[in-house]
Amino acid sequence: MTVEDFDNPPTPSTSTKDHFFGGVFLLLVVVSIIAVLYSTVSWMTDAERLPLSQVMVEGKLTHVKPSEVQQALSQIPHMGTFMTQDVDTLQAAVKTIPWVKQVSIRKQWPDLVKVYIVEYQAQAIWNGNSLLNDEGHVFNGTPADIEGNIVNLYGPDEESEKVLSVWKQSNKLLKPLGLNITSVVLNDRRAWQMILDNGIRLELGKDARDNRLHRFVQLYRRLGDKADQVSYIDLRYDTGAAVGWISDDDSAQESNK
Repeated sequence: MTVEDFDNPPTPSTSTKDHFFGGVFLLLVVVSIIAVLYSTVSWMTDAERLPLSQVMVEGKLTHVKPSEVQQALSQIPHMGTFMTQDVDTLQAAVKTIPWVKQVSIRKQWPDLVKVYIVEYQAQAIWNGNSLLNDEGHVFNGTPADIEGNIVNLYGPDEESEKVLSVWKQSNKLLKPLGLNITSVVLNDRRAWQMILDNGIRLELGKDARDNRLHRFVQLYRRLGDKADQVSYIDLRYDTGAAVGWISDDDSAQESNK
């Protein structure tokens, strides 16, 4: 450093100018960054620039149609853009579609909505006009959508889980006989009735249902070929059963076993 440097230090006015211009430059940088961010966010949230215009529906679907998904999403008021649209809102709209059990939605840049759907599996027709899932709960499907045979269950609305459970347990018990239960009724008096796929009606009453079913299994094995002639079996006895036979004129005749 020369002697002149010590003799001529920067004046306060020069230092102030440097700080002023430095502050102005920093302010301009900050303003520029804010302007760029604002322009970017405005562009990304502009519905005309990034609309969610495509829908891809995935999943093993039998009852739900892609057109139903598109229709449900179109009902959302003020559909947002790729950046602004809430996925939960999309999921809620799709879950209103009959047969939709679970739905997962992802957005894919720049305009695609991917919808993965899991359908309900109908276990039974409930009271002739509703469907039960595997937990015994009514879901938003209709019996008219069912193809093929499915068990019919009847009972008070609050007993749907119990009736489904009884059908499952009882059907397992009768499987070794080559029989299936096509209908289960729990009436207002809480008495049980079952109809088998060979047309035999079982009257089981209110009590000791399992014991009476086991008694039927033993009796059915004894009937052999005569089982084809049975109309109904009344098991509402402490021991034995009353058998109603199909006569030539299609009227049932009863005998005790």
